[in-house]
Order: sequence, then structure tokens, then C-alpha cells
Amino acid sequence: MQNTGKDLRAILERNKRVEIDKAWEISITRRGFIALLTYGITALLFWINALPRPLLQALIPTAAYLLSTLSLPWLKKWWMLRKQ
Repeated sequence: MQNTGKDLRAILERNKRVEIDKAWEISITRRGFIALLTYGITALLFWINALPRPLLQALIPTAAYLLSTLSLPWLKKWWMLRKQ
């Protein structure tokens, strides 16, 4: 019977970790950090390759990333409903 209490605690701790991980995956902090990294790396590569207006052009992949984070949640829900 003692193992049941330990097992329950272990499950609850695991659930808490999973919830925190899930919250991180959809957090604005994570999305913003990835967008900043995308912009910085892209702008740097465009500048190194002497492309015209690298700071402006780097907005394109950054905007595409942000747009994908906005559009994919509804697509995921639709896909999950079809799989049930």
C-alpha cells in the first residue's frame, strides 16, 4: 500500500513537469526569443553576404515564424479532431 502513495506522488510530479513544459512551448517568452534569434542570425547572414537592406529583409523569415506560431494551433486542433 505504501508504494501506491509513492506512485501517486510520482505521477503528480510528472504531470506538473509536463504542464510546465507545455506552458513553455506556447509561451510568448519562448516565441519572442526565437523570433529575436531568427531576426539576428538572418540579418547577420544577409549582412555578411552583402545583400541589400539586410535589417529590413531579415523581417521576412521572422514574420513567417511568428505567423506560423499563430496559425498552427488551430490547424493542430483540426488535425486532432480528424484523428479521433
